[in-house]
Amino acid sequence: NNTDPVTKVTILPRGRALGYTAVMPTSDRYSQSRNQLLDQMAYAMGGRTAEEIVFHDPTTGASNDIEKATNIARTMVIEYGFSDKLGAIKWGSDDDQTTVMDGLQPRKYSDRTAEVIDDEVLKLVETAHTEAWTIINDNREILDELVRQLLVKETLNEKELAAIFAPIKKAPVRPVWLSNDRRPDSDKPPVEIPESLKRSVGMKPEEMTIRPDLFMWFLTYAGRADVVVDNDKGEMR
Repeated sequence: NNTDPVTKVTILPRGRALGYTAVMPTSDRYSQSRNQLLDQMAYAMGGRTAEEIVFHDPTTGASNDIEKATNIARTMVIEYGFSDKLGAIKWGSDDDQTTVMDGLQPRKYSDRTAEVIDDEVLKLVETAHTEAWTIINDNREILDELVRQLLVKETLNEKELAAIFAPIKKAPVRPVWLSNDRRPDSDKPPVEIPESLKRSVGMKPEEMTIRPDLFMWFLTYAGRADVVVDNDKGEMR
């Protein structure tokens, strides 16, 4: 639900890779939501999961993807504060080591905290693995059709992939995540962005629900930070 579209898939070897999948963002991004990171992890675990489901014997081919998913999970926990057990605290630093090297690099948190970090990282990766397993099983016919076409064409472009993925069953939307049960979600929606302002920067219909904070980032980098909105009329001036 929150991933960028796949623009190319090939089974032709490239370097040490036996093939690759290209993903291209549809717009500039200056921050990522928690759900976007969770989707990236599920995406990364897809190759390993497909091996388990289809061949019943995983290989070492997915090692880089597993490393990527693990790094995302650890960063979510120690950098971004996406753990309800550890809170919105930055447990790591730019020069921090996540493991002690020869006993010379002390951690900046206790052994107990390190255990909780490891548990939270494991939980995130396992959840992503399970999500990938569910999605692949729910869409096994699409996966097999993708394989059939790759065996014939070797490389598929964005248009061909879109046709194959058209009937895909998406994963259900995740429940709203709360950093603490004592801080419930607000029922008040974000500030509505005027339609004229959306059109002025060339936003696509599917981007019309962009969060206001990201929208202002977009205005800044698009050189339109001088735009002022009349809140009474909802018009630009």
